[in-house]
Amino acid sequence: MKKPVLGNHTVPWLDHRAAGVLLHPTSLPGTQGIGTLDHHATQFLDLLQAAGFTYWQTCPLGPTGFGDSPYQCFSSFAGNPYLIDLQPLHAAGLLTAEQLKPLNTLPADRVDFGGLWQIKLPLLFSAHAAWVRLGRPSLPAYGDFSAFRAAHAPWLESYTLFSALKDHFGGKPWWEWPTEARDCRAALRSRSPRELAARTEGYAFIQHVFFAQWQSIRRHASSRGIRIIGDIPIFTALDSADVWASPSLFQLDQGTLRPTAVAGVPPDYFSADGQLWGNPLYDWPVHARDGYAWWLQRLRAAFTFCDVVRIDHFRGFEAYWSVPAGRPNARVGSWVPGPGLDFFRRVSAALPEARLIAEDLGLLTPETVALREATGLPGMAVLQFAFGGSADNAYLPHNQTANSVVYPGTHDNDTTLGWYATTDERTRDHVRRYLRVSGREISWDFIRSAYASVARLAIISLPDLLSLGSEARLNTPGVGQGNWTWRYRSDQLARLSAQSAPYLRELGDLHGRLPAVSLASETR
Repeated sequence: MKKPVLGNHTVPWLDHRAAGVLLHPTSLPGTQGIGTLDHHATQFLDLLQAAGFTYWQTCPLGPTGFGDSPYQCFSSFAGNPYLIDLQPLHAAGLLTAEQLKPLNTLPADRVDFGGLWQIKLPLLFSAHAAWVRLGRPSLPAYGDFSAFRAAHAPWLESYTLFSALKDHFGGKPWWEWPTEARDCRAALRSRSPRELAARTEGYAFIQHVFFAQWQSIRRHASSRGIRIIGDIPIFTALDSADVWASPSLFQLDQGTLRPTAVAGVPPDYFSADGQLWGNPLYDWPVHARDGYAWWLQRLRAAFTFCDVVRIDHFRGFEAYWSVPAGRPNARVGSWVPGPGLDFFRRVSAALPEARLIAEDLGLLTPETVALREATGLPGMAVLQFAFGGSADNAYLPHNQTANSVVYPGTHDNDTTLGWYATTDERTRDHVRRYLRVSGREISWDFIRSAYASVARLAIISLPDLLSLGSEARLNTPGVGQGNWTWRYRSDQLARLSAQSAPYLRELGDLHGRLPAVSLASETR
């Protein structure tokens, strides 16, 4: 590989062989209708340590909106309230056992986002109200609330007012609010902050609790030698505090505040119509004028959540697919140049220690490959994309590169077992002949191939470690509803720990992926 033009002090940071597990926290088990930041998360981390893993990769952790996708959040900076463990709030006297009883009506085997909105979110505001009635006492496990608000004020003030106004206007998107509320700066100067003070403080309190609980999980991970890989979408949701607070950063009609064009990708492996994401596109020249200050703030915030950041849709920094607003799908559009290397030079100068992964899947042009090589960022390889074609497929193990991350499949893929069961026989035959396997244990065949890969980092999804079928698929791109609901059971993790952890550690030893040093001793 060519020497990165950004210099060796930034990348390649991935200078060691290692393995990790992909699991979104919503998939953790428990009794609160969704995975939470409780003992199930620490048990999962304990399994990672026992099995010789070094990384836990998650999807974005932000508050989700319509469709419940973590890639369409109300904020690029806030945490998801649904992930909060309510038991510590009960122990602190802010919630009663009687108040928690409705949680028992939520299913234990899947996420019911509608039920969470009706039950769990009101409980969080009830906890805040109780905290206020008690005189806003200090909660030792969570630190000082006022200090938290001050530290996160650059994004928290607009996010909490946005959220309170959204509740006040019946959940309508911000561009349908009354004129005086559509402009964030005008809204901050209006009577709304005073009139909605209780609600805005409630949202700030919820973020205070989330951040404290997540940092507790991070400390547990660090003590076990586990690094966390976070994930940020390249684009933001249109109905978000980000766009409401900074509309000039996006390609909006400044009169109607509606997008002139939206994001997506052309027809590809996942969809014949392409994927119409609908996100507003950045006005990159505006970002460049202040040195990409908003993006630097976003990345700094991401590194408060994790040790490594995967940037989704790296392709969009070289060129992005611009779909004229109002189109029914993403078939019609054009590639428009992105900020390119200038963006990453600015990131390198401001955050020289940043550990980034480039999600470079999809249609890769020579220009995209050149940009990734110039940055030195590790890219991605997906084994499910490797088979059924010719020997020059870049994802086949013999074509993979060291500075990359290999996955049997990602959160957007079916599980390996589900994929193998539904793909065509020609592809299955290619898999069997290439890997010299029968296909009867296809999940583990792909796991072993990932471990043996030259790629320095191998990430395995938990459903593949559990050899689960399509019932454990997390997301189907292009399908707006019914995703992100899968959860594993505690007994499944227990069996994995007892039966497979020693074997995984052996695989790590055989292929040089066991932790070489104690990461817990590293200085953050």
